[in-house]
Amino acid sequence: MSRQLVLFNISFSFLVTVVALLPLLGALLCIILSLLFNFRESTWTHCRVSNYLPSISSAIGGYAPQKYIWRICIALHAAPRLLFAFSYFGYYTSFHVGKYSTLYKHLARLCVFLHVVEISALVTLTYVSSTDNYAVHENMFIAFMVCSEIYMLLSCILYKWGHISNGRVMTKTELMSYQYKKRLFVFNVIMFLTAVYMFFRHEWYCETGVYSIFALCEYLVVFSNIAFHYTAKYDFTDQQMSLAGGENEESHKEMLLSCHSV
Repeated sequence: MSRQLVLFNISFSFLVTVVALLPLLGALLCIILSLLFNFRESTWTHCRVSNYLPSISSAIGGYAPQKYIWRICIALHAAPRLLFAFSYFGYYTSFHVGKYSTLYKHLARLCVFLHVVEISALVTLTYVSSTDNYAVHENMFIAFMVCSEIYMLLSCILYKWGHISNGRVMTKTELMSYQYKKRLFVFNVIMFLTAVYMFFRHEWYCETGVYSIFALCEYLVVFSNIAFHYTAKYDFTDQQMSLAGGENEESHKEMLLSCHSV
């Protein structure tokens, strides 16, 4: 027999909140510090017109201590994000959707893959700045945005598909989670397309303040992405994660990380 001692027990809801706050507060702090101490440099562009906000890449990667704050926040939140990615596969595949179950499970696997690539791309573009290696940074940004948008779309599809399959009706919490996901996805796409338009308009016409609107749209893309992932709080409300340690009869020490309902 083995004796087990629970070293810690943490709810998924609390963990999701912490993971969402890390990049959110990190980004806000970087933007504020850039405005206070690096305003001219962070808002400067080749057009040399007045701008009032730094781009997100300038705020989080161009100056110290901002780039170190952002890197620490992303590093701390990356491992739990990977845990959420794989937890969602179990969550989605717990629903039985009938004759299309094979397709449903393949889409669930694709969702996990996109989520993992999104996280990996975010970590890479955080630690490889555009000044270090522009090509790598640019490609990782493209990978992050493409995977992020497709992941959010697939998540909305899978969530509704699973929760209304076989005549099932969503609970109040499930419906709220789905509505948040759907609205945040649409908002994220609109802000991203607006940011792209404002960027090229700035490049073509060099109008005062246009780059600041681009920067604001960038912020909203990032914040809506964080908010979308935060909806996991409603999907795992009854889940807890435990780390237990103990010894068996042969005095072999063992550790066990487990997720369970409460």
